[in-house]
Amino acid sequence: MNMAGAAKEGMGEAKRALRARLAATAGRLFSFSLSVLVLLALLGTALPTGGAAARGKPGDYDYLVLVLSWSPTYCEGEGRQRRDPQCTGTRPYGFVLHGLWPQWQRGWPEYCRAPRQRRAWVPNDVIRNMLDIMPSRRLVIHEYRKHGTCFGGPPAAYFATARKLYEKIRIPPRFVRLEKPLVIAPREIEAAFLKANRAIGLGPEMIAVSCNRRGRLRGVRICFSPGGALRPCGQNELQRRLCRRPRVVMPPVRGGGGRRAAASQNTL
Repeated sequence: MNMAGAAKEGMGEAKRALRARLAATAGRLFSFSLSVLVLLALLGTALPTGGAAARGKPGDYDYLVLVLSWSPTYCEGEGRQRRDPQCTGTRPYGFVLHGLWPQWQRGWPEYCRAPRQRRAWVPNDVIRNMLDIMPSRRLVIHEYRKHGTCFGGPPAAYFATARKLYEKIRIPPRFVRLEKPLVIAPREIEAAFLKANRAIGLGPEMIAVSCNRRGRLRGVRICFSPGGALRPCGQNELQRRLCRRPRVVMPPVRGGGGRRAAASQNTL
């Protein structure tokens, strides 16, 4: 074989080798892509129904959860960093309305969208009307976008229902004028709410207490039917999921005590 033939043969072998490597690489990429798709499919079936991808439809839920937050815990960390008005103003806040959450028996819908709706919008007058019990514009807007869109009505109707249910609940007096940090068992907090709301029929299966990783009280959740009647909670409010600590810390109300603190809460 002359030199030209040898060179041609060498180029042919190089091309065949390159094709083989490209085919092998393509095969590996295909296998990897297929594995990823299978994994995503498995994860999609394993994730709880309330994940960010589970949108849901407006009005499609089993019950409502009234979420009361202990403002001093929020203001110890995230609220102070954000310079949230409830943490920097002069009014002392204890339990405030965090939101009203549509729930399924297991899991929850969120960020629901009505047909032809591009973006959830909360009118300024609705926001202003909620600031006495829900003291943050950011919170009002966020709660409607994430939870109120699944309620099945405009912002005014959602927040009117939230206020109505909030005003049904009486805050135990011992938590209104909290001047010093209180170390307390979650069951004691629950018992105090049950006693304060005995007249409206609040039962132990209708309430749960939540705490954060630092053992601070995060808040209290109370369950209602879509029509606004108290009802047992679902799997989402199992106490062992929300707070397993035998005792939690309730940071004191900023500027605790006084008539303004009492006036800012529903009390007996």
